[in-house]
Amino acid sequence: MPTTFKWTGKTIKGNIQSGEMAADSREEVISLLRRQGIIPTVVAEKKQAKKLAGLGKSKVKDKDLLVFTRQFATMFNAGIPIVQGLDMLAKQVENRKLKRVLSQVKIDVETGSTLADALKKQAGIFDDLYVNLVAAGETGGVLDTVLMRLAVYIEKVMKLKKKVKGAMIYPAIVISVAIIVVAIIMLFVIPVFAKIFSEMGAQLPIITRIVISISNFLAGPGGVIISAGLVSAVFGIRQYRKTEGGKDMTDRMLLKVPVVGNLFKKVAVARFSRTLGTLLNSGVPILDGLEICAKSSGSKVVENVIYQVKKEVTAGKTVAEPLSKSEVFSPMVVQMVSVGESTGALDQMLIKVADFYDDEVDNAVTNLTTMLEPMLMVFLGVVIGFIVVAMYMPIFKMGELIK
Repeated sequence: MPTTFKWTGKTIKGNIQSGEMAADSREEVISLLRRQGIIPTVVAEKKQAKKLAGLGKSKVKDKDLLVFTRQFATMFNAGIPIVQGLDMLAKQVENRKLKRVLSQVKIDVETGSTLADALKKQAGIFDDLYVNLVAAGETGGVLDTVLMRLAVYIEKVMKLKKKVKGAMIYPAIVISVAIIVVAIIMLFVIPVFAKIFSEMGAQLPIITRIVISISNFLAGPGGVIISAGLVSAVFGIRQYRKTEGGKDMTDRMLLKVPVVGNLFKKVAVARFSRTLGTLLNSGVPILDGLEICAKSSGSKVVENVIYQVKKEVTAGKTVAEPLSKSEVFSPMVVQMVSVGESTGALDQMLIKVADFYDDEVDNAVTNLTTMLEPMLMVFLGVVIGFIVVAMYMPIFKMGELIK
């Protein structure tokens, strides 16, 4: 039974037309439209369009993109045509959104678009870095090599993200457990002791009265006030970060936090070096590369630095000169970039810098975890120890009176 397809296309004169057509397959619709002098740009099943509306929230993970890029590079290197490779990958990928995107990319390439232009239409999946590298690969006839570089780049960035998340997750878990334990003690255990002490009419030490007062405050309106305050603070900070000035200020503050700020600086340098090095190595012009690096930096401070570098490079200066004025990039990085520019091997030098700082991030994460673990344990021990002593002091005092 024929399926109804919705299509959009351009005539020879450049006029855009759209409509519906019943056919056995998408390829048949494309063939029929071409016979009518229409170059189709979008062809999709009418029923499928409704189903896909619910897939917009599904996410394409870095791992999905990595697997696709590596497999696509292997297929292209083996001599498989782009359209056929896209068709094969679209059928075998598990992620539903990526499956739909690859099917659309295949259609766009079939109708005359370059692979880079087809990928550019899927901006939510393929960023500027990906698109520009593919365009450079198509222009230079080294698409398979560029795709393998992209796969290596994505893999390195994934590992970098994993390291940073690992550094943040452990302290967050310990702090969360500490807060839950203290909250349970203050809300459920302390009131029981307070009731016993009240019935005995004992004169409580000052430390015990402080703990009971805090417990009563948290069990009453205080707990609601603190919870509401924390939620409001988190929401307010998130909203403030959506503004240009807010993101710039919070990023600057984050980079100045002891230990953690140093870690984020190293992550920023590693990301910048690897991104720009990969772009230059693939034939992307340096100004375009700096623009892409700025957009994908993840930090407003680093983004401003890169835009300043681009501005001065446009004026005829080297990359190393404006980098030396920044607090983010160390003298060693500036010196290596300067040597790379002098020898004409800036791309290779940037990759070496990125590899070095990947190791530095590893060491920083290890040091951070090693330092935070005893600090958090001591904090938890002191808090719980303080509560226990406060509760047992009246018991010891009553025991002495009984004797």
